[in-house]
Amino acid sequence: MPWVGRVRHLLVVEDATRLARAIEEALRSRVERCTHAASLAAARQVLQCDAPDAVILDVSLPDGDSIELLAPLCELEPLPHVIAISGTATAEQAFQLAQEGVRAFLPKPLDLARLESVWLETLARPPDLVTALRASAGRVPLHGFESLVRDTLVDEALAKSEGSVRGAAKLLRISRQLLQHILGGRK
Repeated sequence: MPWVGRVRHLLVVEDATRLARAIEEALRSRVERCTHAASLAAARQVLQCDAPDAVILDVSLPDGDSIELLAPLCELEPLPHVIAISGTATAEQAFQLAQEGVRAFLPKPLDLARLESVWLETLARPPDLVTALRASAGRVPLHGFESLVRDTLVDEALAKSEGSVRGAAKLLRISRQLLQHILGGRK
């Protein structure tokens, strides 16, 4: 299967086990590994030891509002793709979710076909760096953030070019030799 629309690790933060399993099943062909967290506490534990590439995030959980997870998610490198789901979110919550870096919002009851469509759209768009910049101010030295941006752009270009260094260099508008130098410096 091509790389587009695939992630290595998906974190599903959803208190309804049956819905979490349905989400996992719907995205099975697009995810190498899936972790389910039924609470904020469980999600925080996952974030500490196993950063996800994508997150399906129920807004209301038994132990609190999942908006509390957005700041720690913005601290991850690379930034995960976040899709929020809710049957009870207010307009204010939806706005706050968007401001905090959530890439898409889906209402419950969840339409699994629509979830897959939104998944593909979300993964096709580059991350909103403004959210990451705001979260990093005062926490990350400028040099560290420059490295993060460069590495993210290189990774995205390689993904879009299906691993072709020549194709990635063309997307980045740099020489292939420069890209190979950048990649060599990562080892």
